[in-house]
Amino acid sequence: MRSLPYVTGAAALLLLLAAGPAAASGPDSDFTIEDPRITESSGLAASRTHPGIYWTHNDQDEPRVFAVDSKTGETVATVTLQGVGTPRDMEAISIGPDGKVYVGDIGDNKDGTWNHVWIYTFPEPKVLRDMSVQATQYTVKYADGPRNAEALMVHPKTGRVYIASKNEENGGLYEGPARLSSTATNTFRRIGDVPWVTDGAFSPDGTRLVLRSYFSARGYQWVNGRLGGDYRVKAPVQGQSEAVTYTADGKALMFGSEGEGSEVRRVSVENGGGGGTSPSQGGNPSSGASGETGERSSFTYGVIVLVGAIALVLGVKRLLRRG
Repeated sequence: MRSLPYVTGAAALLLLLAAGPAAASGPDSDFTIEDPRITESSGLAASRTHPGIYWTHNDQDEPRVFAVDSKTGETVATVTLQGVGTPRDMEAISIGPDGKVYVGDIGDNKDGTWNHVWIYTFPEPKVLRDMSVQATQYTVKYADGPRNAEALMVHPKTGRVYIASKNEENGGLYEGPARLSSTATNTFRRIGDVPWVTDGAFSPDGTRLVLRSYFSARGYQWVNGRLGGDYRVKAPVQGQSEAVTYTADGKALMFGSEGEGSEVRRVSVENGGGGGTSPSQGGNPSSGASGETGERSSFTYGVIVLVGAIALVLGVKRLLRRG
């Protein structure tokens, strides 16, 4: 049993190396959502007013959203929306150039049950604390009939709202009117084809659009209000991949997942793009996990084999000396 220290030391080394470089701490780093009330984090939006703060919400819940501090994972404000109806399926959140938070009550898992959906807006609070705010409710329909959707994106320059429908074979990107009306129905019209989408986000400069799905992510150049060349975006493997947003400085993408104690993962943006290959380099929009994840897995496996072999050799030598 005296050989145990050798094996234990090797095991400790194994754990240290397999873990890889330690994640940076501080704002906009990887974090875990600690609030037990947040069990279905379906959207993420980086605050424009409070550095390191991310807005999120549950799917089917009261009309409320949460401000989460990425330094601690703790909720620092719960905002309850007044003046709106009972949400049916809140799926997305975004922040516009008007300083307002946009919440998309746009889910429709039965694909056609509801002939309209809703968007709620409220000014992003200047002080973070629990509060109730008067929100504005907008009625939305699609020109080509009801759709299930989970992605709502507000362009950071024009303020125009876009919705991406969730459909495995015929997903679409829909454009809202130049300005939403709170007194009339807002008709969204299809302007492009997209793969299966669970969330999306514009880059802060408005030149890129990233759309994610359960198993991958895809980036697009944004040219004159339309989809341009596309490119692969690195995305982490998560239990239920539901959310994505750019950091406020545009240097990284933050990927979120559903579930209690869910993790939000940071992926740095490469070459000013979306954390992936260059635009127009092709690739399957429904491709699987990122190359970064595969490389990390291969590295970890190699370390496990190497350190395991070292531990075995040291243990055998110790036993032979005792014999």
